[in-house]
Amino acid sequence: MNILVTGSNGQLGNEMRVLSALHAQHRFFFTDVEELDITNIEAIEQFVTSNNINCIVNCAAYTNVDRAEEDEPTAFLINATAVSNLGKVAATHNLLLVHISTDYVFNGKAFKPYKESDPTDPQTAYGRTKLKGEQLLHQVCPQAVVIRTAWLYSSFGNNFVKTMLRLGKEKDQLNVVFDQIGSPTYAADLAWAIMLVVNHPPQGQHLIFHFTNEGVCSWYDFTKEIHRIANINCNVMPILSEQYTYKTPRPHYSVLDKQKFKTTFSVQIPHWQVALKACMDKLKENAES
Repeated sequence: MNILVTGSNGQLGNEMRVLSALHAQHRFFFTDVEELDITNIEAIEQFVTSNNINCIVNCAAYTNVDRAEEDEPTAFLINATAVSNLGKVAATHNLLLVHISTDYVFNGKAFKPYKESDPTDPQTAYGRTKLKGEQLLHQVCPQAVVIRTAWLYSSFGNNFVKTMLRLGKEKDQLNVVFDQIGSPTYAADLAWAIMLVVNHPPQGQHLIFHFTNEGVCSWYDFTKEIHRIANINCNVMPILSEQYTYKTPRPHYSVLDKQKFKTTFSVQIPHWQVALKACMDKLKENAES
C-alpha cells in the first residue's frame, strides 16, 4: 500500500517513521504542514491522486491544551475541519483512514475506565475540537477508524517524561499532582497499534477504539518511576490539582478501556512501566550516540 502519514514531525509521526522500516511491503509518504496543508482539501486531493495513496494515517493535531482555550478557531481548523477534509477525500477514493483522538472527549469525572460507547462531554476547547473532528469524520467517511489515546510521550519532541528528567536533575524538590489518574502511552506502542489497524482493517462503520499502555497511575507515580529508572535523586512531593496553577482544567480520570482493541486484534498491550523503560533506554541510547 501507499500510506500517507500526516503530522509526521510530531511524537507519533516520528515513531511511525521508525516503525515504517519494519513494514517494507508498504510505501510511506511522511508529510507535515510544509509538505501538505490538510486544511486545504484541494491540496489533499492532489496529493492523494498524484501519489496513488491507498491509506491515510492522521497524526496531525493541535494539542496545546492551554493555547486552544485562547485560540479555539485555530484548534478547530486543525482538529475538526482538516479531519473532515481528509475524510471527504478518503471517502471519494475509498481509502482506509486512521485518525488519532483523545481522552479529552470525556469529562474526566468517571471512576471506571471509559468505554468507546460511553457518553462524551468535553470540558475544554481542545476536547471540544477533537470530538467535533471525530463526529465530522464519521459523517463524511463512515468507514474511518478513530483511535483515542491519552498521556502520550516518546523519545521524540517535548513531553512529560523529558520534562521530569530535566527538572529532576535541576531541582532538589518537585511538586507533582497525585489526584489525576491515567495510563501513560508510549507513542511507539501507539504506532504499532496503528499498523495493526492498517494491516488488518476492521469491518464496520463509525469504528472507535481506545488504546493506551496497560495499567494506571497518577502523574506523581509516573514521575517517581521516571526518576527511579534514571537513578535521579529528587524529592518528589504529591500535591492536589488545586495546589497547581492550570490555565485549563485537566481531567481527573483519563483511564480508557482497551478491551475492544485487544479482542478485535487478539493482542496483549505492554504495561506502562515496561513501555517507559523501553522509551528511556532509547533516550539513553540517543544521548550516548
